Amino acid sequence: MQEVYQYIEEHADLYTNWLIEACNQPSVSAQNRGMTEMKELVKAFLGKIGADVEELPTSGYPIIYGELGKGKPKTLTFYNHYDVQPEDPIGPWLSDPFKAEIRDDKLFARGTADNKGNLIARICAVHAYQQVYGELPVNLKFVFEGEEEVGSPHLEYFANEFPEKLATDGIIWEGGVRGVEDRRLHVGLGVKGICYVELIAKGANTDLHSSEAAVIENPAWKLIWALNTLKNEQEEILVESFYDDVTPLTETDIKFIQSIPYDEESTKKLYGINQFINNVTGDELKERLTAEPTCTICGIESGYTGEGSKTVLPSVAKVKLDFRLVPNQTPDNIAQLLRSHLDRHGFQDIEIKQSHGMHPFNTDPTDPFVNTVLQSVEEVYEEPPVILRNLAGSSPMYKMLKNTNIPAVQIGVANTQSSYHAPNENIILEDYIQGIKVTAAVIKNFR
Repeated sequence: MQEVYQYIEEHADLYTNWLIEACNQPSVSAQNRGMTEMKELVKAFLGKIGADVEELPTSGYPIIYGELGKGKPKTLTFYNHYDVQPEDPIGPWLSDPFKAEIRDDKLFARGTADNKGNLIARICAVHAYQQVYGELPVNLKFVFEGEEEVGSPHLEYFANEFPEKLATDGIIWEGGVRGVEDRRLHVGLGVKGICYVELIAKGANTDLHSSEAAVIENPAWKLIWALNTLKNEQEEILVESFYDDVTPLTETDIKFIQSIPYDEESTKKLYGINQFINNVTGDELKERLTAEPTCTICGIESGYTGEGSKTVLPSVAKVKLDFRLVPNQTPDNIAQLLRSHLDRHGFQDIEIKQSHGMHPFNTDPTDPFVNTVLQSVEEVYEEPPVILRNLAGSSPMYKMLKNTNIPAVQIGVANTQSSYHAPNENIILEDYIQGIKVTAAVIKNFR
């Protein structure tokens, strides 16, 4: 493989320019901006490696599917998405979000980390392997969707309608991160799920003068009182039966958690905070981050919040909540538990609108594919990997892989300070090149 690694290094500028081209094309699924142009660009990149490409229509954005090679004993699949988050807010960006710029050996642009860096790195790895060895040792499949940032509403459709295209022996799933200080690559074996809801409290049929608050109910107060029943000051979620389905950690899980490096002081400095919740630290901190469910207020809206004062009694109050879920919890069940909880506490008239949800998903750490990925990481990186039972975030793994035994492992080109979904999203160029190499190593080792 040294010849492949050397080829990748010698063509680092070419592969960086491929990524720059991908990042310069906007593809904001939430706003239907640049999506047609981006899916054509993805097809063109797959064409560079000679893949047979199909565009699978959905009622939303199409899934781009590619195949390369047939008749090999093993099939390896790459899942990625070609859509990105909106670039807002624009103000903090130091350069145009859709005009990639290299500064201090980092590439800045929307999509560098999530997820175009990984998508293009997979294609580059195949290209380099072909240039050195010609024939690939495995069959390859590519599943590139355009709706991950809006909840992947058609990924389950793909799995149900195209089982022959889904069939594979292992999946490298979009990506993970590499440490900035310790430089260890994070290998993800699963993700948390998510239940996203909006609570709506209503009062009078229009906003009123605040003097009416003496006799007219304020929906903002009602919403605050309802929220106060969901969680206590120890961060324990008080929804009845919320924790009933949580799967206890195994000894292997605990070992994974204990092995995670987490620079608490650097993280606090980076985020501008003095302490973590309840002053938690050490293994308990890492366990909370990767293995415990959460209940988070994402945003509250009611009344007047503009400049100056306006004495108003609002007619509506809204809050958006997300619950991050761990293995065995499901979005629908959590939403039902929330409904029952609010009813039980006298808030029957607070409406719940359930938005997108994703189930948690985990790959068995003893699966041979996991060992293949870890072996490949060992060959490419000097530092030992960090193995994560769950990433702290969510991904639509379950939608595509439920009812299958397909293992999925996450490795990627981002870093722990890549500013996912935020201004100045970035990757370290060295990590991008290493990500191409480790992908090529997985192709070689998966037999």
